Amino acid sequence: MTGLRRRQVLGGIAGGVGLAATALHGETFAGRYTLGPEPVAEGIWLVRGTNAQIAFANGGAIANCAIIATAAGPVLFDCGPSLAYGQALRHMARNLTRRDPALVLISHLHPDHDLGAGAFDPATVAALPGTMADIARDGPGMTDAMFRMLADWMRGTQLVVPTRRLEPGPLEVGGRTLQLLALSGHSGGDLAVLDSRTGTLITGDLVFHDRAPATPHADLARWRAALDTLAALPHRVLLPGHGPADRAGVAIPQTRDWLDWLEQALNAAAANGLDMVEAGEQPIPERFAGLAAARYELQRSVSHFYPAIEAARLPRVD
Repeated sequence: MTGLRRRQVLGGIAGGVGLAATALHGETFAGRYTLGPEPVAEGIWLVRGTNAQIAFANGGAIANCAIIATAAGPVLFDCGPSLAYGQALRHMARNLTRRDPALVLISHLHPDHDLGAGAFDPATVAALPGTMADIARDGPGMTDAMFRMLADWMRGTQLVVPTRRLEPGPLEVGGRTLQLLALSGHSGGDLAVLDSRTGTLITGDLVFHDRAPATPHADLARWRAALDTLAALPHRVLLPGHGPADRAGVAIPQTRDWLDWLEQALNAAAANGLDMVEAGEQPIPERFAGLAAARYELQRSVSHFYPAIEAARLPRVD
């Protein structure tokens, strides 16, 4: 069965799954996303995601998006988890700027950031070459998983692999200069943008704020190097991939602190002979008490990293 056919079948099943979820959990399918733009700088708005994990109750709308006004039309940074979300974001951007989107920048491959792309002219959807390759490789499976988790919220959603290639350096759009940075670490290709006019740094999931970082495709050494690059950029406000805008300069150190602790904790757990369940249940330091989804992301990270850590540390006995 092809990826397209598989998603069509899942789309047909989704309605029944959604009704079952509603009956079982008492959840109500609202059928639409309610987005609230937060002005953060001149001509820039942050559209906050819910500081939680993907769930039917939130429609998968957990990632932040940004809207940047230009004379040519707004530039969007990420576009949410579904066609319906992308449509709501497009409508909001037009209401704010009185223009249709000129460009939709996809920060990386994860579906909470990119599956709304079908709501936009394909010629406007752009990404780094590495991100394009990542989406082409892993996007079909991720899209199927989103249909299974979100059911009705995903109606009409189709995977869009960006065809407009981005390169690092200055990008002029409608009188606005955006500095594009090609980084990696959270994934194989992570886009960050610095708006020269306002000093607004938009980082995607390289930076999390008041939420534990997710690591499904992470390379921690490269992620730390990316954080070094971002920290060295003069900026007035940082818009993370998840969590509130950061004007106090705390989000980058917070993200780094979690990654450092995570690596140390998982290696120590393996050295002490803990199994994967025990590693995921180990105590989380009190300094992370304010991070949303901390236990959830620790347990996910165990599944991502622990087999390789054990293979490197434990001798073969066969």
